[in-house]
Amino acid sequence: MPPTASARSVSRRDLLKGFAAAGIGVSAGAAAHGYFYERFRIGLTRETINMPGLPPALSGLRIGLITDIHRSDTVTHELIDCAARMLLAESPDLIILGGDYVTWGDRRFVGAAADALAPLTAPQGVFAVLGNHDNDHDMPPALAAKGFVVLRDARTRLIIRGETLDLAGIRYWTRKRSEIAYVLRGASPNLILLAHTPMRLIEAASLGVPLVLSGHTHGGQIVLPGIGAIAAREFPVIAGGGQRENTRIFVSRGVGTVYVPVRLNCPPEVAVLTLRPVEV
Repeated sequence: MPPTASARSVSRRDLLKGFAAAGIGVSAGAAAHGYFYERFRIGLTRETINMPGLPPALSGLRIGLITDIHRSDTVTHELIDCAARMLLAESPDLIILGGDYVTWGDRRFVGAAADALAPLTAPQGVFAVLGNHDNDHDMPPALAAKGFVVLRDARTRLIIRGETLDLAGIRYWTRKRSEIAYVLRGASPNLILLAHTPMRLIEAASLGVPLVLSGHTHGGQIVLPGIGAIAAREFPVIAGGGQRENTRIFVSRGVGTVYVPVRLNCPPEVAVLTLRPVEV
């Protein structure tokens, strides 16, 4: 005998309840995975960056990039130490620290953040910029005490293999094209802009900067299947390599977490970037 309308209604209702319960279960499972496992699964990203105008002598130069460590109650010394040692094992020529060493400028972790990064060393030095979470007064001396060069709207010049390489680091709040142009004034054509946020790609492209290194986005931190990184859609590049006009950029997913201690489909990373000239 066919089911009654009442039975069909109950079946549909039960089915919808089942779907809702399954959805909650999947969400809870994903959150648990992101909290207990994925946020600790640091990956090593090796990428080749084709940098416009790079002289042959600098081809093969390897840059280590570690950013957004967010040392806090939920981002431990052990996690950051693991990232630092993973990068050290790659023996990069120079290392860039991309900002956001703590969360919301929390002074309790300023020294701890610097201590966790202290093992980092490279033949050409370790250079740092600040992020939007960093206290402009406390963080620079803590990093400098570990031997790192902090670039706050400043530029430094390296001589590597007989060639000049300029590093220009800007503060998160330095946004105007004219302000960035002032920092870059007198720079050599072999120039890398260190900007915590990839939003500065727009100004860098207008100024003809060959390469920008950034973080800030966390790669979205939570990337939903079929939807993507909702929290990072405003950025021209969310993670990895990108380009605007003749300017290349690499955006690291970073190491720590912010807002919620969860990563989903977006594991933490340290990156080693190998520079090559643009092939014509």
